[in-house]
Amino acid sequence: MTRAAKFGLITVVVGILVLGLKYLAYLLTGSIALYSDALESIVNVTTAFVTLVAVSVSAIPADTNHPYGHNKAEYLSAVLESTLILVAAFTILREAYVGFMDPRPLEAPLLGMAVNLGATLINAVWGTLLVRYGRRWHSPALAADGRHLWTDVVSSIGVVIGVALVALTGWTRLDAVIAGLVALHILWSGWQLMRESVGGLMDEALPRDIVDGVRQIIRDSGAGALQAHTLRSRRSGSRVFIEFNLVVPGNMAVGDAHAICDRLEAAIHGYVEGSSIVIHIETEQQAVASPEVRIG
Repeated sequence: MTRAAKFGLITVVVGILVLGLKYLAYLLTGSIALYSDALESIVNVTTAFVTLVAVSVSAIPADTNHPYGHNKAEYLSAVLESTLILVAAFTILREAYVGFMDPRPLEAPLLGMAVNLGATLINAVWGTLLVRYGRRWHSPALAADGRHLWTDVVSSIGVVIGVALVALTGWTRLDAVIAGLVALHILWSGWQLMRESVGGLMDEALPRDIVDGVRQIIRDSGAGALQAHTLRSRRSGSRVFIEFNLVVPGNMAVGDAHAICDRLEAAIHGYVEGSSIVIHIETEQQAVASPEVRIG
């Protein structure tokens, strides 16, 4: 089992634990806001399981049918996760409406808030670890799951504040209002996550600063070549694909051109971890008028 898959398995266990605590908080208080918070935790458990499957599939080595690997499974899981977040948000909005129209007094609010805060602390710690290591390992699924947990943390804090205000003021409809605001926050976060995930599926280029860094490496390490053009890049999970055309003098020996390519690949590998590089050699007769990189 890969390290990302181990994190995914732990996330499932954490999700089940947090779900149990939040549902207990709802049973103790009868708060519609706490019920909504528990409802979102059901999505957390589901998406954690989806993430576990995704990181396991993405770790499968490339094969004949998938020569570029299986990394995009992580983007698919992130799209599914964002969809579930949106569904949960609309469900919470419905429950908030019902609670606003038919408000109920809270029972044992202090105990319920304490239990919910304990669950929130667990989510905060684990969400931080998921985001940190998801970025370090270039795992979109782990990072997305971590951001989702932090969305849950923010909404849970809002819920606890709302329950506290209801207990202090006696305004029971405020419970439903807080639940509705939390649902809107979740709705926005789910949309943001879906937009990022779809970008990965659509082969968006690497960030401009990284691409500019690759261009500079070509200038610094491409001595002997004349120019580089048609630089393209994309990320697929933990893998990065970079390709460009390298123009060399027409009388250069094949071995010398290959040595330049080896030098460039080594330098780019050191700059972009997990990169797969394709360099197409061209002669000076195929040079372009406005190359992306001039060498020498």
